[in-house]
Amino acid sequence: MPNHRLLVHSFVFLSLLSPTIASEWIQYPSNGYATMTHYILPEGFIAACGCATNSTLYPTAAMNQMAYGSSTAYGPACGKCFNLTLLNAFLSDPPFYPNTTNSVVVKITDLCPYSQRGWCNATTTGPNRGGHYLNFDLAWPSVSIPDTFFPSDPSLYGYSDFGVWNISYNTVSCEYWQGWHYSAALGSVIGYDSCCPDNPTSSDGNTCPSYSDQAGIPPYSHAGSAKAVVPGVPPVLLLLILFMF
Repeated sequence: MPNHRLLVHSFVFLSLLSPTIASEWIQYPSNGYATMTHYILPEGFIAACGCATNSTLYPTAAMNQMAYGSSTAYGPACGKCFNLTLLNAFLSDPPFYPNTTNSVVVKITDLCPYSQRGWCNATTTGPNRGGHYLNFDLAWPSVSIPDTFFPSDPSLYGYSDFGVWNISYNTVSCEYWQGWHYSAALGSVIGYDSCCPDNPTSSDGNTCPSYSDQAGIPPYSHAGSAKAVVPGVPPVLLLLILFMF
């Protein structure tokens, strides 16, 4: 009778070493429209890109997996900066159009994982529920963003957090990011599997590769962020150890 446990371990090992199947990551224009959600990112937390811990003191965001370009750890979006402008909260009844236009320049430091029903589920074959191929998950509340960044009208709607917004985005130089003049907020954490350029642009080739493509991890993997929680131990080795027990 075949040893199914051994077969599983062998399959995992071979899949990690085999050449990566071409991934159909979302290719997006330098400006356009997207959805925006928000999530809590603790100060000093090392997110998927492995950016410097002080980056959390300034506006940062995660990008949806298939546009981010990796299903785990760093991807081509890491370190890029975008100017995000709120347009409307379209899930409310009626849709909410703010009287003020709020914008923020963010640096991408994290991955918003793919899930079939989530806002980060757009693929090359279809957008998310908002009709967009990009979703920015803003780290908020943040010491660098006013508490009033997301407008609301509690007297009309009975709540103040709409959760999801339509936004416009523009790719910008990270020189416009609040953390640009603070060296401790730029770069990567040493000793981690990371890639977080100060100011990546496609023209100079200073963008991160796809960790998934390099490690042979499928684009729809739910392995989570491959942050080196054990400094100095490669994530691939950690995966092999986990599957052996």
